[in-house]
Amino acid sequence: MIIGVPKEIKTSENRVALVPAGCELLAAKGHQVLIERGAGLGSGFADEQYTGAGARILDTADAVWAGAEMIMKVKEPIAVEWPRMRAGQVIYTYFHFAADEALTRAVMKSGAVAIAYETVQLPSGELPLLTPMSEVAGRMAVQEGAKYLEKIHGGRGVLLGGVPGVSPAKVVIVGGGVVGINAAKMAAGLGAAVIILDVSLDRLRYLDDVLPANVKTIYSNRFNILEAIERADLVIGAVLLPGAKAPHLITRSDLKRMQPGAVIVDVAVDQGGCVETIKPTTHDDPVYIVDGILHYGVANMPGGVPRTSTLALTNATLPYAVKLAKKGWKPACRDDRALALGLNVVEGQVVYPGVAEAFGLPVVPVEKVL
Repeated sequence: MIIGVPKEIKTSENRVALVPAGCELLAAKGHQVLIERGAGLGSGFADEQYTGAGARILDTADAVWAGAEMIMKVKEPIAVEWPRMRAGQVIYTYFHFAADEALTRAVMKSGAVAIAYETVQLPSGELPLLTPMSEVAGRMAVQEGAKYLEKIHGGRGVLLGGVPGVSPAKVVIVGGGVVGINAAKMAAGLGAAVIILDVSLDRLRYLDDVLPANVKTIYSNRFNILEAIERADLVIGAVLLPGAKAPHLITRSDLKRMQPGAVIVDVAVDQGGCVETIKPTTHDDPVYIVDGILHYGVANMPGGVPRTSTLALTNATLPYAVKLAKKGWKPACRDDRALALGLNVVEGQVVYPGVAEAFGLPVVPVEKVL
């Protein structure tokens, strides 16, 4: 198979979908790898490392897209990339379709086969290609939240861990999944007073067992969320409904209950956000204020630490890429149910229920396209 890796062009996105070691593995298995010139530089990988691993460097994104049977990316194709997609081409990346109707319809129109990292799902319920970036984003949420709590950045002027004689900051995490537990670890490690909310009692029992004593677990309902955010210095949105739009658990009217200068970091922003007032921002311009509350809505948070993120992501995505390259998308998905769940849009048809539901589109059972 001919595999193409274009340079990521979303604002401040420095990750790359394939590292030289992955390129070497694919080349050793007889596949051809096309890399856009400079694609790996943001993550610290020079073109020479790719050519040394057997790749062919092309000068333009157009050439990579035109020559590849499968495109590997990190972020969803943006509008300038849509004309490059073509019928039958496999595009393997994060899509987050349920938060972007225009993208959904563009991929449908192209006739491409869209395999979304975020919906590949193991029988255990684990999302193996989302997990590494959720780990990074959860940890970064605390790092960024702590920064924007500083007065010079518009926050309340609160040190996350406090000091002897002064109480630490209060951190509220809505959602106890991968993002939530990683955020809790970081906030607790810095000495904050942490509350983590979730709707699963089994998950709350687990979190209570593994997290330190300065993390309190609370059942997530409307009353408890409101009570928690009233005292919060930092609120982290960590809600995930796989492949579907996130529910708004904090509304604009709720902001008036919060302390002026408090910070919200909504990691769910790429799925529409669990805070009604969140909107996607970039690393270049990450925050804005609504009703006195600082909002951080960077939709590609792990792109801020591309070296770590690229290595973590490609560790997870490469084994599935090898399967796709060896067998082709249809046999590979027939043989691997987890990978089949990654299919979202296939040759003009939506095959993932959460995407269809988000926009009122008909859904075709994935078994039918396989």
